[in-house]
Amino acid sequence: MKNVPFIIRSMQLSDADAALLLSTTEGWNQTVEDWKFFITQVENICVLAECDNKVIGTTTAISYSNQIAWIGMVLVHRDYRRQGVSKALLETVFQKTQAIKSVKLDATPDGMLVYKNFGFEEEYTITRMVNLSVQNLSSVEVDNLLPQVVQSKHIDKIIAFDENVFGANRAALIQSLIKNYPEKSFLLTNQDHITGFALGRNGHKYHHIGPVMATTVAEAKTLIAHALKLITGKPAVVDVLCDKEELINWLSSIGFTKQRHFIRMYKKENPFAGNAQNQFLICGPEFG
Repeated sequence: MKNVPFIIRSMQLSDADAALLLSTTEGWNQTVEDWKFFITQVENICVLAECDNKVIGTTTAISYSNQIAWIGMVLVHRDYRRQGVSKALLETVFQKTQAIKSVKLDATPDGMLVYKNFGFEEEYTITRMVNLSVQNLSSVEVDNLLPQVVQSKHIDKIIAFDENVFGANRAALIQSLIKNYPEKSFLLTNQDHITGFALGRNGHKYHHIGPVMATTVAEAKTLIAHALKLITGKPAVVDVLCDKEELINWLSSIGFTKQRHFIRMYKKENPFAGNAQNQFLICGPEFG
């Protein structure tokens, strides 16, 4: 296709279905609820490319308390690629996030080369693992720890725990996940102190488990096993930090296989690096 004119504009809630069509066409896991979260949070920056009133590309930037701008959903319809659409979308987002101290994302290996041209640097790698049909995990030993269902009284403590590990306050995201998917929200406590939590969400193709934050790998395995027991026979996806070798080996032993990997990258500075030692599963490359 020859070069065609397009415009860049802010996304509106009415664009959610068109954006969803783009992501599902690419086989991505997002739902319309995910797109609505991107668009309706007033601090977020979501832009699209439009040609002849057709949405042909998107990019989102979640603002985590104006500390980190998290870039995601960089999509271009295959008929409009190599025409500068993604570059125009990214340049627009980068211009709109200049006041935010740190800009971060999870890139594919191909995308990493593009983002390096924009001044991004590598931080660490993440492996995506999938299980097309979760099996019964009743025989898995996880130190006899018993996860609790998250209640409203726990939310502030979970937000604080997540901020310490992730590096920035993600209150809106945490609240949204717990509100929309309470059946996927669990925590572990010790003398009324949270030592780990697991959240999750439904997806277009897979049940997504994450984020999972914990003080030990045993606690992380306990939380993940508990979440998996509730989706026996269904497909699941997790994004696990590559340095968590024990967890990766355990996931492999219960039927997960490695699908692809992402590279966490940052632009400008990285003042909100958090504590990756206690981060086991991320929320997904579109959320961090």
